[in-house]
Amino acid sequence: MKAATTSDAPAPVGPYSQAIVHAGIVYASGQIPLDPETGAVVEGEIEAQTERVIENLAAVLTAAGSGLDSVLRTTIYLTDLALFARVNAVYARFFAGEPAPARATVQVAALPLGVQIEIDAIAAVR
Repeated sequence: MKAATTSDAPAPVGPYSQAIVHAGIVYASGQIPLDPETGAVVEGEIEAQTERVIENLAAVLTAAGSGLDSVLRTTIYLTDLALFARVNAVYARFFAGEPAPARATVQVAALPLGVQIEIDAIAAVR
């Protein structure tokens, strides 16, 4: 088991790794819409925030020897399921390949720093 880290995604804000690689599988921690350079929450609508989350996730997966095309499963956490269609439209642009990853989407009461979205992933190492 080893940790994967990158400065191209936000540094962890607690006692966890950006990702753990074990037995050919990457377990990527949830990413929120933080700019990795400034550490600030990305401004704008849910579409811009979703893009930033997936870009952060892609950076972590790359550091772990994987990529969005190797994602097996994601979990999307939203503070409001009314945003689902808008998030799904952005998500579909990044995960357009077949087969699409397995996925769960859940509404949660709150997320770190008051953001509206967080996504985690499990992926195969390339």
